[in-house]
Amino acid sequence: MSQVNLVCAQADDVCVWSEMKREAASYAVREVALSSLLHATILDQQDLGSALVNHLSEKLASGDFSALKLRKVLAEAIESDPGLVPCIARDLQAVKERDPACHSYLQCFLYFKGFLAIQTHRCAHALYKAGRDLLAYHLQSRSSELFGVDINPAAQIGCGIMLDHATGFVMGETARLGDDCSILQGVTLGGTGKSDQDRHPKIGNRVLIGANASVLGNIEIEDGALIAAGSVVLKPVSKNCTVAGVPAKPVGGSCGDPAASMHQGFKA
Repeated sequence: MSQVNLVCAQADDVCVWSEMKREAASYAVREVALSSLLHATILDQQDLGSALVNHLSEKLASGDFSALKLRKVLAEAIESDPGLVPCIARDLQAVKERDPACHSYLQCFLYFKGFLAIQTHRCAHALYKAGRDLLAYHLQSRSSELFGVDINPAAQIGCGIMLDHATGFVMGETARLGDDCSILQGVTLGGTGKSDQDRHPKIGNRVLIGANASVLGNIEIEDGALIAAGSVVLKPVSKNCTVAGVPAKPVGGSCGDPAASMHQGFKA
């Protein structure tokens, strides 16, 4: 890790934004074809929040909802929640640190659809909390169309999230996801069809959920748990436990083989 990134790992969104602007300035010189994009998206923006508003509005715009209108809506969403921009920065850091395919904050910000889908949800959730539910559902729909990610606006997501590859990720209305979690493609945080109220999983902090796993029902997955790819989890999972299979059973971590590794060092 470079000295710049080491500092940013312990700092706030201002540091992440400064590093991303440095990256953009460097690429604007090296890749002339991208210079206009980099200036409009990063270098001409005031801060991380305004850059995200500009970038997402261009991505999410459609024939019946222009980028200009979306900029106003997204800016209002970000302004309504002071904690949103720091979460955006933590998400960027999470991807940069955990995904070896990510070589810069700029790469993630511009092109990683998992990151973009999470930020679309953050804006949709802020609008939902403000009572603007139809706009929130519009953002959910566009995210599903563009990124292949379907997160209900009411779902709660913490900070420092890495949604890797992202395609096929589904998160239900009453689901909750803690801080510093890593989730791969094809994951479902869904219901079992047996309840019509609080019916979705509650995921703790620092949880890793492997590709194509399903966690179903109002169950708790405690901090540090690891869910293996392809598993179907129907029962609660204790802290630092590794589960696998259909249905999922303990196989490692604190509830199985003590030699099983945890996902702290996970690399996609």
